[in-house]
Amino acid sequence: MNNSRRDHLGTDRSEPLPVLIIGNGPSGICLSYLLSGYTPYVRPDAVHPHPLLQRKLAEAPGVSLLDQDLDYLSEGLEGRCQSPVALLFDALLRPDTDFGGNMESVLTWKHQKERAIPHMVLGRNLPGGAWHSFEGSMVTLSQGQWMGLPDLQVKEWIRRKRRGLRNSRATAGDIAHYYRDYVTKKDLSRNFVSGAVVTAVEWGTPESGGSGGREPSPLFQVSGFVTTEDQSRRPFSLCARNVVLATGTSDSPARLGIPGEALPFVHYELAALEAAVRAGAVTPASDPVLIVGAGLSAADAVLYARHCNIPVIHTFRRPVDDPGLVFNQLPKMLYPEYHKVHQMMREQSILSPSPYEGYLSLPEHWLLLFKADRQAVFRDRNGLQKVFGVALVLVLIGSHPDLSFLPGAGADLAMDPDQPLSAKRNPIDVDPFTYQSTRQEGLYAVGPLAGDNFVRFVQGGALAAASSLLRKEARKPP
Repeated sequence: MNNSRRDHLGTDRSEPLPVLIIGNGPSGICLSYLLSGYTPYVRPDAVHPHPLLQRKLAEAPGVSLLDQDLDYLSEGLEGRCQSPVALLFDALLRPDTDFGGNMESVLTWKHQKERAIPHMVLGRNLPGGAWHSFEGSMVTLSQGQWMGLPDLQVKEWIRRKRRGLRNSRATAGDIAHYYRDYVTKKDLSRNFVSGAVVTAVEWGTPESGGSGGREPSPLFQVSGFVTTEDQSRRPFSLCARNVVLATGTSDSPARLGIPGEALPFVHYELAALEAAVRAGAVTPASDPVLIVGAGLSAADAVLYARHCNIPVIHTFRRPVDDPGLVFNQLPKMLYPEYHKVHQMMREQSILSPSPYEGYLSLPEHWLLLFKADRQAVFRDRNGLQKVFGVALVLVLIGSHPDLSFLPGAGADLAMDPDQPLSAKRNPIDVDPFTYQSTRQEGLYAVGPLAGDNFVRFVQGGALAAASSLLRKEARKPP
């Protein structure tokens, strides 16, 4: 943490910050990099393998990507993401990665300090955000090379640490360390404040819409507290012309919403099972651990329990052959452990016993309630009720962002304001080429909050937001 910056939080600033970023994960780090004067240009000798994109890039030689028309450049690109600018930036950073190639980026970076915009990045954790709370040895879903930020390849960084990538994938501990190191190596630390919790963001009603050369409005008032070295809480209040939401969505685990969910044996993270195993509260002779969910977090819990010889009941609402299941979208060669779990889910159901001793799969089952005597009551697809005794319950069905610091908890900002905000189903509604909220001028959202759920693609949102913010600063009167 930067102590001088942290100390400065305790006082009101007379001059509003041009940009305040809430969240210090990959999105916030990448945006800080771009706002610190690091500017991407297309290398003069580079030839992009996409003919249409190459032709467009050749039309503006020597012009920074931040100063070009991102809408025009991204038109016609296709890939594994819905965001056109995310596809564009990814195509420039990793030109042929989806075809198994390893072509060098067509971009070069120049540090132009005169282009830097003063900004601050607030985060609860160390730089890297939620990556510091993941189990360190867990292997990442994405290939290691896709986890990197601009101008510092993960593969190169890990090689310098004298380690190799396991099956082209890095561990969560590697990535958390990489993000923290990135902030230091790129000299961004002065912009980062760790241990900062935002409790309120307020804004007024614009008087002039920020046009006509006048000060952009409204101004945002951001309040909260920072935890000091002696663990005391020190309040802060900051004024900013633009606020960027980059908090991710892992703040609040999703609940089942059934009776008994508050009982002490019901948990929402793998760490609870690890602690119970260490304490001897769960053993191979115990009642089974109930794992709820059909995503990768649930699969990680199954793998951990199997490794410890802990009996498992694994329940989920979908059929095992549902094409929407993440297992059906992962290459088997790259993710053998997850496909093993999927195979167990399919073969070891209550209807078709198989050799996986100590594992029972309950597809298309709905939990109705938990009882104080550690019984879980289910309903199957035929309406029949079943009861199982369990030692511990892990509910791993996703998470929701905590935007309680925004008016109305940010509900009005979602694409469908009548539905809960969700990274996958109902993200914040942003302009796809600026990532500015369509509902509130000066408010931006990047990363999962805007629907970009992989590190590989969050950088495009940072590029779009940085381009928009730089244009705003250029329009400011002297």
